[in-house]
Amino acid sequence: MSIEQPLTELKGVGPALAEKLAKLGLHTVQDLLFHLPLRYEDRTRVTPVAQVRVGMPAQVEATVVDSRVELGRKRSLLVRVRDDSGEIGLRFYYFTAQQKNRFSPGRKFLCYGEARLGRSGLEMYHPETTQVDELKPAEMEQRLTPIYPTTEGLMQKRLRDLCQQALTLMRRYPIKDWLPQELRSHYQMPELNAALDYLHHPPVGANVTALAESRHPNQQRLVAEELLAHHLSLLQLRQEVQSQPAPALRAGVLQQRFIEQLPFALTGAQKRVIGEIEQDVRAMVPMLRLVQGDVGSGKTVVAAASALCAIEAGHQAALMAPTEILSEQHYKTLSQWLEPLGVSVVWLNGKLKASERQKVLDAISSGAAQLAIGTHALFQDQVEFARLGLAIIDEQHRFGVHQRLSLREKGARSGQAPHQLIMTATPIPRTLAMSAYADLDTSVIDELPPGRTPVVTAVIPDIKRDDVVERVRKVCLEGRQAYWVCTLIEESEVLQCQAAEATAANLAEALPDLRVGLVHGRMKAAEKTAVMDDFKHNRLHLLVATTVIEVGVDVPNASLMIIENPERLGLAQLHQLRGRVGRGSHESYCVLMYHPPLSLAGKARMQVMRDSNDGFVIAEKDLEIRGPGEVLGTRQTGLIQFRIADLQRDRQWLPVVKEMALSVIDQPDVTEALIRRWIGHRALYGKV
Repeated sequence: MSIEQPLTELKGVGPALAEKLAKLGLHTVQDLLFHLPLRYEDRTRVTPVAQVRVGMPAQVEATVVDSRVELGRKRSLLVRVRDDSGEIGLRFYYFTAQQKNRFSPGRKFLCYGEARLGRSGLEMYHPETTQVDELKPAEMEQRLTPIYPTTEGLMQKRLRDLCQQALTLMRRYPIKDWLPQELRSHYQMPELNAALDYLHHPPVGANVTALAESRHPNQQRLVAEELLAHHLSLLQLRQEVQSQPAPALRAGVLQQRFIEQLPFALTGAQKRVIGEIEQDVRAMVPMLRLVQGDVGSGKTVVAAASALCAIEAGHQAALMAPTEILSEQHYKTLSQWLEPLGVSVVWLNGKLKASERQKVLDAISSGAAQLAIGTHALFQDQVEFARLGLAIIDEQHRFGVHQRLSLREKGARSGQAPHQLIMTATPIPRTLAMSAYADLDTSVIDELPPGRTPVVTAVIPDIKRDDVVERVRKVCLEGRQAYWVCTLIEESEVLQCQAAEATAANLAEALPDLRVGLVHGRMKAAEKTAVMDDFKHNRLHLLVATTVIEVGVDVPNASLMIIENPERLGLAQLHQLRGRVGRGSHESYCVLMYHPPLSLAGKARMQVMRDSNDGFVIAEKDLEIRGPGEVLGTRQTGLIQFRIADLQRDRQWLPVVKEMALSVIDQPDVTEALIRRWIGHRALYGKV
């Protein structure tokens, strides 16, 4: 017997129950021990019925007076119980004949639940009940009662019983505490088994407020261990990537000519970041660098200058973007800049005919193509690079970690791993950068090119739609252009496109003197390009679009953006969209036209947008409002799904964990054990 054994070894766990437990990610006894309560209930005392108040969780000891099935909109069982001080109802909407018979008059029960005002007065809905001997006082719980995260068909009572069995086993076969004693002493951490025992059954008098806020020392002990395991897994990833050699690259004449022929001067921040990248790629260790820059800070120039380091050294560069529209934008910009320098640029996209596609693939595998641009299509097996020296990934948060890691394989032919440059226009709060990107070095382009004007943001309810339409007419007739962005809560692209089509038709009718264009995700690439071209060259006054225009579209003459239903988008996305205007010298405006009433979070988001144009400030606020999973796009990374830790609440641990990791990383058995305990199979994302 050990705590590593499967749950089916526990009493009462058959295949059906094992399946329900698996839904919660519980497979072994150890998993169960780390499945911590969400909250606790105090069942150590009995409250007289007369003292029970609405909304108050309480435990009463009372005798059944009467029970009957009531037929209303929904059939329910009402049981009336009383003690010496008064009477209260117990109401059950889901019950069996067996349960009904259990509540026969004269029987005494301990009932725990929250009181509400119901049809018969004060009632408890679906309370937990335990029958007690009418002649003896009931046995009270000696500790606080844990309430666990659960799933359909799995009752709290059953979970508590299983956790109790697991704790009994743990006392006989203690869990190995992998944190070295000197670390625990230094940070005054409780021992692991003691912490788990406490958290499954806190004693009466425990600091319930600290427990409710997950700030109790025993909880924080586990938080620190989980953050450490996560950090170690990223450091391991970094070591793994950097265990292969990389080509030594350096900038030369090409890069110099490129910078000289640009129609604008580089900002100090751009020069600094290019310098940091050049220093990295000279070493024969794969660069892993994240470049963060706010909307419009000029990351594409940095990407081009970096690509030229690889090309000049006889290697290839690849640039991967999250969408076709953005990869096409990159292709157009980079081929305009680089082809005059004699650099061969190709674009691999889903719209190519088979023969054209083969031509592009041949150019990449022969090395004739010096810079390849595409979406995740660049990762496909049939794409072979002759000598890939640098991989540039735009908008990293849209891709899984495993996708950028699979780029290493693309360098396999030359026996060298490519350098990796990851770019994002979604500034990542420092808190997240320290944890989610611990495997990367970070550069920040913290300066906007001269001539960018801050965008004025207004928040307006949609009942003022006519005024907004009038504003669009005025701005466009003065010679400027405008965007009108449609957002829909449904994930369905079809519905989003239909909504955009309807909006475009209504606006064309309301604004007969303006030329209105439409862009959405279901249009063919050629149609989209034609419309975008018309807008770029001022042949259209107003562009109606879905959020496909979020990144990478540059029209300096556009000075007004209307975003419908902005409450449906996150702050980062709103900031990205707003960044499409304010690219010229004219004063620019962004109107957030919401549908009332706004939720509290919605109000908070709109206020942040009104108050700030700084992507980093906005990112910090986004993290506060939405949490780390949403901000990083957890669905794609499969990475930040903490069981106990919360990056926002526990951020004080991040610098500590960095230090702790340095003293543990050289002990492979400790590192492996911690990663396996907290991340388990998810650590394999690096090996995909």
